[in-house]
Amino acid sequence: MSLTGINGTKDGFPVRTLVTHYCRDLSNDLFQPKTFRLILAIALGLMLYATTLWAAPKIEYAGPFIDKPPVIIGGMQDFPPYEFLDRNGNPSGFNVELTRAIARVMEMNVEIQLGNWNVMRQALVHGDIDALQGLNFSAERTKEVDFSPPHSVVQYSIWARLGTPKISQLSEIQGKTVVVLKGSISDELLQSAGINNLIRADSYGEALRLVASGKYDYLAAAKLPIQALSTTMRLVNIVPLMNIDSLPYSYAVKRGNLALMGRFSEGLAILKKTGEYQKIHHRWLGVLEPQALPIKQIIKYATPVVGILLLIIFSIVLWSRMLKKQVAQRTAALAHEVSERERAMKELQHHQRQLIQADKMASLGILVAGVAHEINNPIGGILLGLPTLHKAHDMASSCLEERYRESGDFTIGGLRYSVMREEVPLLFDEMVQGAKRIKHIVEDLKDFSRTIDPTCTTPLDLNTIVKTSVRLAEHTIKKTTDSFVENYAESLPQIYGCSQRLEQIVINLILNACQALEHRGQSITLRTYHINNEVRLEVKDKGVGIPKEHFPHLTDPFFTTKREVGGTGLGLSISAGIVKEHGGQLKFNSTPGKGTKVTLALPVVKENAA
Repeated sequence: MSLTGINGTKDGFPVRTLVTHYCRDLSNDLFQPKTFRLILAIALGLMLYATTLWAAPKIEYAGPFIDKPPVIIGGMQDFPPYEFLDRNGNPSGFNVELTRAIARVMEMNVEIQLGNWNVMRQALVHGDIDALQGLNFSAERTKEVDFSPPHSVVQYSIWARLGTPKISQLSEIQGKTVVVLKGSISDELLQSAGINNLIRADSYGEALRLVASGKYDYLAAAKLPIQALSTTMRLVNIVPLMNIDSLPYSYAVKRGNLALMGRFSEGLAILKKTGEYQKIHHRWLGVLEPQALPIKQIIKYATPVVGILLLIIFSIVLWSRMLKKQVAQRTAALAHEVSERERAMKELQHHQRQLIQADKMASLGILVAGVAHEINNPIGGILLGLPTLHKAHDMASSCLEERYRESGDFTIGGLRYSVMREEVPLLFDEMVQGAKRIKHIVEDLKDFSRTIDPTCTTPLDLNTIVKTSVRLAEHTIKKTTDSFVENYAESLPQIYGCSQRLEQIVINLILNACQALEHRGQSITLRTYHINNEVRLEVKDKGVGIPKEHFPHLTDPFFTTKREVGGTGLGLSISAGIVKEHGGQLKFNSTPGKGTKVTLALPVVKENAA
């Protein structure tokens, strides 16, 4: 008797022959001994056939090409949803449907046998079956089998009873009893991790019962099959604690059977290209199996998220830049405001100092007027007395000469007469000239300090104004240079103006020229001349010169490069105002390092111009 039916009976006649031989008389001899023996033989044969089918591994003939030699495909009988026996005892699951599809596209005749896992694996090694439709890859297993490209991924986990403390690494179950499926990848993984107390079960159902009953501590097994079996077996006290690994799951053939492996690999590739693989995968596994998202799906879902993030980042960057720009503008505005306030404060301080200086000058004018008056009185007496003394000396000189002739040289007032007779007349002349000079300077100071009437305009001679100014600044000139040259043009036309204010301009120009000199060897030259309808004064020095960048600010109030030595920056500003009042011009020409030339041009009186 074979696995597929009954070949004969005890007496060697086939069952079909027995039925045909005795069937003729069955209706007439139903209760005869011979008929009874026939019925009993048929019943015993059917019972033996049914018993044989129940005890053998479950076999399915797949593929339309039954005329070709069958390829025997093995699998595990309790590994849902990948491969398992359904309620009718037929092979089912993802692996089974995938194998059928590959058989169809590759024109293969396959037999699918599902049974005990360890038995099936040994059957492949010994050549009793041609392939396994699901085997996890490991380097150790490549010594015995060849793998196709993976058709799915299986995740393995550590399971335990409800209430067992969570674990985060395998070392925490060291010393505990762990149930594994005999010959499974879990068995190999835990052995390589150094876990020693392994309990090997023949099936996942047995392994689940051993842990659920409390006999052993942990179970190491595939996640999806254990979830499915625990639901089917209603074992609600088994829960996963941690994931061990996710491993590729492939077809496997006996090592060296490359032709068969090539057919499975090619068929799998065709199914993936046509999209049938994806349909089978989705039908059985869907989102249950851990897998990497396809790149297109990642792009599909990531694109809007990335777009929104980029938009947010761009908005933040743009807002940040705008904020920085506003802060910079506000900072610049505040800095400008602070600068303006500082400048205003400095101008106020300068104005205050100028007011103080003006007050000092006003007080000095009053003082000068008083001092001049006090000096004028004794100077007037000196000028009146000196001629009388000079006359008395002349009258007494005849008597002194006579004595000198008679008695020889003698001493008067500590001086020998022979020297005094020559020196005294010269002393008288110098004293008279000095007194007159003092009187002249006092008169100039009185004029300079006198309160100015803005409407004061009289015909003036420029040469006289310049000479008066030189006398007032003579002390500064002598301290500054050994070369002060004056060239006055003759018969200059008269100008209209206020002599005191014009003297103020000339004195300021002379003092500026003196301050520009670096040593006494440098010179200052004054020149007056007449050209067209103007009379001009030219003040030229050989000093340091003026930088070009300072030219636009020379007549600005409070602009000075000599603030550290007491300069106020008002001299040229005031001078420019006075020149404008007189209808004239003030021109500057300078070369840094070589000197400066300032030209004062004033209009002549119209009748003179005519």
